[in-house]
Amino acid sequence: AGVIAHRLPDDIAKDAPVVLAADTLQALQDLGAAARNRSEAKFIAVTGSVGKTSTKEALKTVLSAQLRAFASEGNLNNHWGAPLSLARMPRGTEIGIFELGMNHADEIRPLAKMVRPHVAIITTVDAVHIEFFDSVAGIADAKAEILEGLEPGGVAILPRDNAHFARMAARAAALGVGQVISFGADAASDVRLVECETLPDGNRAQADVMGQQVDFETGLTGRHQAINALAVLAAVKAVGAHVARAAKDMAGVKPLKGRGYREEIQIAQGSFMLMDESYNASPAAMRAAFAVLASLPIAAGGRRIAILGDMRELGKEGPGLHRGLKDDLVAAGIDAAYLVGPLMAELFALLPEQIRGGHAADSAAMAAVAPKAIRANDIVLVKGSLGTRMAPIVEAIRDMDINAAARPKAANGH
Repeated sequence: AGVIAHRLPDDIAKDAPVVLAADTLQALQDLGAAARNRSEAKFIAVTGSVGKTSTKEALKTVLSAQLRAFASEGNLNNHWGAPLSLARMPRGTEIGIFELGMNHADEIRPLAKMVRPHVAIITTVDAVHIEFFDSVAGIADAKAEILEGLEPGGVAILPRDNAHFARMAARAAALGVGQVISFGADAASDVRLVECETLPDGNRAQADVMGQQVDFETGLTGRHQAINALAVLAAVKAVGAHVARAAKDMAGVKPLKGRGYREEIQIAQGSFMLMDESYNASPAAMRAAFAVLASLPIAAGGRRIAILGDMRELGKEGPGLHRGLKDDLVAAGIDAAYLVGPLMAELFALLPEQIRGGHAADSAAMAAVAPKAIRANDIVLVKGSLGTRMAPIVEAIRDMDINAAARPKAANGH
């Protein structure tokens, strides 16, 4: 182990390995760049308004079965996470998979130029971080910065169903990107969703991967997850790995904590299902979660309960985007909605009286209320932006489990 520091620490051992640098962040980025320069691996970079981390983890799952694959951990996807991940990458890696995130323009460009991917995926573009942009088109442009880092002859994998596909494809063409592979349900997609059956514990789907028909199952539920799986298969094809094998191994892809993870909670009267979507939220992700909740079979006497927190970084559009969830929430057949935060108050005021479970100013208040409303056979969705702190509500619900005392808690509250 060693230390990079801008001055020699006073209390460090005299023989400790220390590298002095005027700018420690620049030193970390140089370390990451050195790791990238020495590597002979093929690199895949993933960005998008929704689904980055799940797509990155799915790529890791299916490619690890064929090659020595490395993926950035968690969501270490910013100006220090990306170089740190590069520096941690083992020398013998054959496939490097990196998630790149942003909430402002000009943030992905330097990350992409550091990672220098051979394949770049944009999962989708939506009104996420719209507070910092003039329009969703501006977000599309910011996501398309990932294309500027592509190696010569690189491949751009773009969402055909998205309203800004043509804009991003035009940017790829202007940059001289070697190949654009589109994915989606649109008939013109290069990697196309043919069929999708939503199951209680995942999806069963069929896809056409540039003329190759494959069937696959995945532990991620919802049509949006099947679409993201297409981007994974497209990337497998782009790096020259075995597509049919990857489709088979897609069954090993499971929901992540805070991103759709489900568990049965045992209570004295029986059990109920908890869907933990507490890590983040956007209008598109909310609607996708409602659709999943609506699709799940429910036992006699059970209800579909949605506990929803404010979606952050929406700026002046925030109140309207929250109100705009009303029709989707009602159409999903939600029996009771418990809402958290001042923006969700806008939605609460519009809901039919019979599904107004309650509203709280913050998650701490809701954590004291929500568990009392849950009973056996319910399915409970918890979703909101990270800044709204929905994880304590998840933990309060998990603590209802009669076996909770024997369950270890992670440091992050999950």
